Amino acid sequence: MEIINKVQQLKNNLDLELSKITNMDELNEIRIFYFGKKGVLNELMRDIHNLSIQEKKELGIHLNNFKEMAFNKINTLEEKMEKDLIDNKLLSEQIDVTLPSTKISIGSTHPITIIIEKVEELFISMGFDVVEGPEIEHDLYNFELLNLPKNHPARDNQDSFYITEEMLLRTQTSPVQIRTMLLNKEKTPIRIICPGKVYRRDNDDVTHSHQFTQIEGLVVDKNISMAHLKGTLETILKRLFGQSRTIRFRPSFFPFTEPSFEVDVSCFKCNSNGCSMCKKTGWIEILGSGMVHPNVLKSCGYDPEIYTGFAFGMGAERIAMLKYGINDVREFYTNDLRFLENFSVKDGGDDNES
Repeated sequence: MEIINKVQQLKNNLDLELSKITNMDELNEIRIFYFGKKGVLNELMRDIHNLSIQEKKELGIHLNNFKEMAFNKINTLEEKMEKDLIDNKLLSEQIDVTLPSTKISIGSTHPITIIIEKVEELFISMGFDVVEGPEIEHDLYNFELLNLPKNHPARDNQDSFYITEEMLLRTQTSPVQIRTMLLNKEKTPIRIICPGKVYRRDNDDVTHSHQFTQIEGLVVDKNISMAHLKGTLETILKRLFGQSRTIRFRPSFFPFTEPSFEVDVSCFKCNSNGCSMCKKTGWIEILGSGMVHPNVLKSCGYDPEIYTGFAFGMGAERIAMLKYGINDVREFYTNDLRFLENFSVKDGGDDNES
């Protein structure tokens, strides 16, 4: 029968063609030639209508056998070629584990972040909450409710970035304290620290920046005294700079505290013997503090005859410069990786014992 001879010829051709295959594209072409919609097997199936019933049965057997054989051979060859591709790729991409390792650059924590997190950790351990507020602030919260009315001379010391007559970039994080007191309708005890960026019109140099980070604190309750202020700051500063440090309070003036104090710590570089860091005095100025002014308490709804409190503020940059021996505040903001990599292993937890 002519059609059966064609089937036998296709079988012989298939074996020959498969023996010459070199890539997957050629194999797919053979698959389409035999099994595609317009492939030779479908053409033979169309010719089967002209045969007798007996011939149809006989041809059907031959066609089914050929289809099964061709399908298996093509799939077997495809699996072998895929395996060869994977094996070759593994051989070409194998790793020589005896080669020296390549150093991978990893990120580091910024020194200002180290200081903020360390100070937060210390105050949280003492029962304080960390509170934040907006950097664009109302003049009312930034100055007036802090006992700094319009035209107050102390405003000149904080030359400000005003956006409108009543809105400015905050010059301190003290407005967060004001907002906290105003929101405390029940007048429950307040123990908070307020870290954040502040802005002042200042010429950038070795020790000054128009933007810096302030960490302020506030405690308000009944019967709060200078003893609480001194005890709190002494604990914090010794844990920051070393248990052997001595703390000194010097009278000062701030409009929102009365009495007010500058707080110094004995020099941890020369152990108070006198050096360039402490300017031969043996002491390093760290922060400002004082008892909350009665006018501030009144403006926030507190009766100063019943409630008292203390407040303090420190610069994170200054603390970092002292702890890590950094001489230029601008180093914190230049994003120089050579500088930042120095802090990749620091965790801010050292006590700097002398």
